[in-house]
Amino acid sequence: MSEIKTLYGTVSASVFEKCKTIKLVVFDVDGVFSDGNIYMGNNGEELKAFNTKDGYGIKALASCGIQTAVITGRQSNIVEKRMQSLNVNYIIQGREDKNTAMIELMEVSGFKAYQIASMGDDMPDLGLFAHSAIKASVNDAHPMVKREANYITSLGGGKGAVREFCDLFLQVNNKLEFSHGASL
Repeated sequence: MSEIKTLYGTVSASVFEKCKTIKLVVFDVDGVFSDGNIYMGNNGEELKAFNTKDGYGIKALASCGIQTAVITGRQSNIVEKRMQSLNVNYIIQGREDKNTAMIELMEVSGFKAYQIASMGDDMPDLGLFAHSAIKASVNDAHPMVKREANYITSLGGGKGAVREFCDLFLQVNNKLEFSHGASL
């Protein structure tokens, strides 16, 4: 099987070709955009850390005509604010049954499974994979999720994995700009 070189390693030619048909990328949040840790303060406040490189990747997908969505099992004002600031098209929270949430998203958005890529890290995210042409996992995902993925990032959740996945679509769509004439 042939492989295509990317900034982060190689990807199968099959996955690279599928990227050309993707119009919507759906992400889990905890363990994908974040490292999975949730910090709780004494007064009940919740804190999460987001990687700014991931944010740039999400915004850059729009230059390829690709929409974005998050589907997360938790409900959080922090997630709402962060995803709004990134202009994420669909923000779906408090949905532990991600299979059903994904079907509803497909109905609302009009996209079909062959036009969708998704990224997750744990068992509930397999519901996203069931309706996706490209199934990505972060490097530190649960082993069963990695087994179902057809793309595994070299980076972990909250450590730039979202950006790595976004850069794949930018490369496929010739939107990665290299300085000093560098090329892959």
